[in-house]
Amino acid sequence: MKRLEINNAKELSVAIRNEISRSEESRYDHRLHGILLVSEGMSCYDAGNIFGEDPRTVERWVKRFNEKGFNGLREGVRSGRHSRLTPQQMEQIGVDLRKNPGEFGYEQNLWDGKLLMHHIWEKFHVRIGVRTCQIIFHRLEFRRRKPRGVIAKGVPDEQDAFKKTL
Repeated sequence: MKRLEINNAKELSVAIRNEISRSEESRYDHRLHGILLVSEGMSCYDAGNIFGEDPRTVERWVKRFNEKGFNGLREGVRSGRHSRLTPQQMEQIGVDLRKNPGEFGYEQNLWDGKLLMHHIWEKFHVRIGVRTCQIIFHRLEFRRRKPRGVIAKGVPDEQDAFKKTL
């Protein structure tokens, strides 16, 4: 039988690994396949090499499978880093962002990362970075709107006539 090849295998390998890591179910299947190879006699080093995982990771999968069965391969709680802001504070930030910054005594007309960072420090005494504030905007489904400049010394009638020609 002719050996098949995948075009752009190296680039697609990265894309396939990303696809596997995107869903909880596919990560579970990924671990199951690793366990299957080890149960068929393959070493953790070889299985890890095939799956692009560290051999120690495959060893942990085997250990969890031996201790807890199939449930040991399922995902546990992925806690990650705890937020510095409580859910109540995040809710209050959402309420504050719906108001004009001028209502809080700020000179700016629009919220941005730096202003939100300052506001959170003033209101909650929690220090976070500008990038984190931008992430907060995204989580709270706010879209950044920049003001558009007006052409200086424009004649309104000529502008309207120009728009009509487009």
